[in-house]
Amino acid sequence: MPAIARPNRRALVTGGSGDLGAAICRQLAADGCHVIVHANRNRDAAEAEVAAIQDAGGRAESVAFDVADAAAAGAAIETLLSEGPIQVVVNNAGIHDDAPMAGMGEAQWKRVIDVSLHGFFHVTQPLLLPMARTRWGRIVSVSSVAAVLGNRGQTNYAAAKAALHGATKSLAREMASRGVTANVVAPGVIQGKMVEQAFPPELIRQTVPAARAGTPDEVASLVGFLCSDAAGYINGQVIGINGGMA
Repeated sequence: MPAIARPNRRALVTGGSGDLGAAICRQLAADGCHVIVHANRNRDAAEAEVAAIQDAGGRAESVAFDVADAAAAGAAIETLLSEGPIQVVVNNAGIHDDAPMAGMGEAQWKRVIDVSLHGFFHVTQPLLLPMARTRWGRIVSVSSVAAVLGNRGQTNYAAAKAALHGATKSLAREMASRGVTANVVAPGVIQGKMVEQAFPPELIRQTVPAARAGTPDEVASLVGFLCSDAAGYINGQVIGINGGMA
């Protein structure tokens, strides 16, 4: 039985055209949501994911905007809300621009934080009151094990993702009485193009107690559960999915 059985729920997944985002979109569509697949520049990838969901019998559409651009995000969200509330939002958009902090430029620092943290605000904030009026909502933000353990060369990324933890815990307290939950998933090493380049198999065996990378589908299953009715009493949590790294 699907975790989400109410067909009128709409779900927005930012960064939905990437490896992890696409898996989350497919999971939510399989669970019965109408999925809005977000991309920034790569609208074609989002459209391809929409087509894949529709071919599998699900319902989806695409949207493209820069989550770090307040005006662009606000206009896009306003258009989406004109068709009704969005009751599920997965803040998955994020970027890497790695460097040791001693050699990191200001632009590197700010852009990474703009996408992960300010993007979370630009997308989530306008959805809250419409969501609260329905007395049901799910907010899931995708963080990283780097926000928990730290990682060399990623002070900007770790700072941006760790900020989501505090924001989510506070948001959970604000929205809980309206039937809205807010949680974080913090993946470790997950299969995908980026991991294949940065984590050779031997390094994964040395770093991850499970001795393997996780899969996007494993993360998507956790996100899908947190977005379900069954997870209504899980709120304000940071849940690691990292093969035992933390």
